[in-house]
Amino acid sequence: MAHLEPGHFHLYDELTRYLQMVAAEYPHLTRLRSIGKSYQGRDIWVMALTQENTGPAEEKPGYWIDANIHAGEVTGGATCLYTIQYLVTRYGADDQVTRLLDAHALYIAPRLTPDGTEHYLTTPDIPRSSVRLYPFADERGGLSPEDIDGNGLILEMRVRDPKGAWKVSEHDSRLMRPREFHEQGGVYYHRFVEGRVRDFNGYTMRDAPPRFGLDLNRNFPHGWAPEGTQKGAGPFPVSEPETRAVADFFARHKNINGVQSYHTFSGVILRPYAAQGDDAFPTHDLTVYKRLGQRGTDLTGYPNTSVFHGFRYDPKSVLSGGFFDWLYDHLGVIAFANELWDVIGEAGVKERDFIGWFREHPEEDDLKLLAFNDQHELGGFHSWTPFSHPELGEVEIGGWDYKRFWQNAPEKFLPDIAHKNMLFTLEHAEASPRLNIRRFEALPIASGVYRVVAVLENLGYLPTYTSAKARERQVVEPIRVTLNVPAEAQLVSGERTQDAGHLEGRSGSGANWIGAGGATGQEVKLEWVVQANDGCAVQLTAVAQRAGTVRAALMLQ
Repeated sequence: MAHLEPGHFHLYDELTRYLQMVAAEYPHLTRLRSIGKSYQGRDIWVMALTQENTGPAEEKPGYWIDANIHAGEVTGGATCLYTIQYLVTRYGADDQVTRLLDAHALYIAPRLTPDGTEHYLTTPDIPRSSVRLYPFADERGGLSPEDIDGNGLILEMRVRDPKGAWKVSEHDSRLMRPREFHEQGGVYYHRFVEGRVRDFNGYTMRDAPPRFGLDLNRNFPHGWAPEGTQKGAGPFPVSEPETRAVADFFARHKNINGVQSYHTFSGVILRPYAAQGDDAFPTHDLTVYKRLGQRGTDLTGYPNTSVFHGFRYDPKSVLSGGFFDWLYDHLGVIAFANELWDVIGEAGVKERDFIGWFREHPEEDDLKLLAFNDQHELGGFHSWTPFSHPELGEVEIGGWDYKRFWQNAPEKFLPDIAHKNMLFTLEHAEASPRLNIRRFEALPIASGVYRVVAVLENLGYLPTYTSAKARERQVVEPIRVTLNVPAEAQLVSGERTQDAGHLEGRSGSGANWIGAGGATGQEVKLEWVVQANDGCAVQLTAVAQRAGTVRAALMLQ
């Protein structure tokens, strides 16, 4: 049986073996495929999960889950693997899982940047996404992060200087606190990332351009902007093999209604837009996002907000070229990005500005973080240790272990994080539209002549076009209905193949408590007249790109 270590961050070969074992052990539930090759030639794996006996994945409403578009956010990849294991082992025993896989398809991509993640897990480096050198192919002057003391970590350096903006905390000597504007005469420090200084002139120092500066989550078409405006954007939209593979997959799989992209960290459920406020949404879509987001909050404990309103790195700037903005604005897909692992919240700091906290916060918060680290023996803080730096002279190296304390959850916290966030994705997936044949019957008109009636309905929460944005963009085709009659029969009236428009879901009704009407738009009735001998069979096929394909056969008698 395929075994998953839930607290382990898998190397690429381990990940591949696990996925292949699951595919071999559960052939009726899974299909493993490579959707493309990474920059260094690794397969980008996607696991499709559905009960094949109830129909192929492409004929069911689809839902996508991914992780590690940012190389170091490996808690997300672990959550993807947990979800796969949960689904395949509970099918047939768990009502929700069974219902979901019988009627829906899930596509799970646990590692969108296999090169960057492998580099992250096997070196002290912290690449953003890809390992393709960017924005420059050569190494430029300045301070570059590097494990200069050889302990396998990239921590911080502090350097004594009367001009320094930092001082040692009076409450805990491990902590550094900002120097107040009026303070003079004390011992002060500069703080830098641990690293080497290339082309150092002995006095002035600047940060070198990042070696691995590509950010694949800035490389998608919506709002894409070049490097001078958006750092990490790449030379043009979907310029990288990883983002191109994802875009191609969505172009070929038009059944996808919803997306969850796992990131770290902060403990928050994010939604579009990154560069526009909520006024940019159609009313229906904003309502859907808020309802789904609130359900996510109920299940995970994470608050929900848009990037624009609650997660901007700088209040005066916006992010562009993001994955979920493209998914929503261009494809009309309802996409979220959960920021997993909230070490600040776990330490007891709950109400805060997610980004503003890193610019300024009370020393009490840092003391809580240290206490949390010490209580759980996480090893997240390293004592300041003297070191003779080849360019800067005497420095001290220490501080927080960003990789293992801030960016990703320690092993003991992983199962709970994975489980809660997985539950949100399962409910989001079940919100998809779902086409059903409510009625299919033949009514005799005369000898050998029948009126064939079909009623189609949408059993899902979302409309068959997913979102008002999708309808505006006209990216989802109307429901296509075909009545096949045998050669010996004749279709007297009604078109053999016809468009049936779209059907609303529950999301479009029931919002008003006063004066609610009876029209829901969730059903459509179609009729044909068929001349045939008794005993002939007609077949109905209805295809909704995002709500599934349904079929029925009917004997005329």
